[in-house]
Amino acid sequence: MSEERPAEPHEEPRVSDADAWATACAEDLEAEKARRRTTYGPPPGSAAEELKKLVDSVADKLSGLQSPLGALAGPAAQQMVKQVVQQAKAAVEPVIERNPGVFDHLAAAGGELLAAYRSAVQSQEQRWTAGPDDVADEWRKDREGDGGKGRDRGEGTGSGERIDLD
Repeated sequence: MSEERPAEPHEEPRVSDADAWATACAEDLEAEKARRRTTYGPPPGSAAEELKKLVDSVADKLSGLQSPLGALAGPAAQQMVKQVVQQAKAAVEPVIERNPGVFDHLAAAGGELLAAYRSAVQSQEQRWTAGPDDVADEWRKDREGDGGKGRDRGEGTGSGERIDLD
């Protein structure tokens, strides 16, 4: 009967130690995922999956609407709406299934556009809400650059040489 001895500092760790660590990490990760699912619900799917869910729920909603003309156009109008909805789904779903990565990229690009817009709006709001002295200081800083004299140096008006006409 042989006993396993602990690894010496100069020895490689045993394979079972590495496996135990990986197993413990995987168990902790799964436990954390389960906790988050119970707290926050299931995580959102990919952009393609979310788009497909949106198309399905819009189609269900449109199919369930009553005709605004009531009994006059009743069954015929409702059948026409259902047919249009089914045709739209038949056109959209293959595109979503063939190109799921495209929708992830579009969602990421939309997020970037939103961040850029938010940044632009925030900087404009700061200008709008600044007091008159703050606006004058900002304007002066933009115009200065020649030692604080605030003079226009004629930049962008020709060959770069300033001509005094007086």
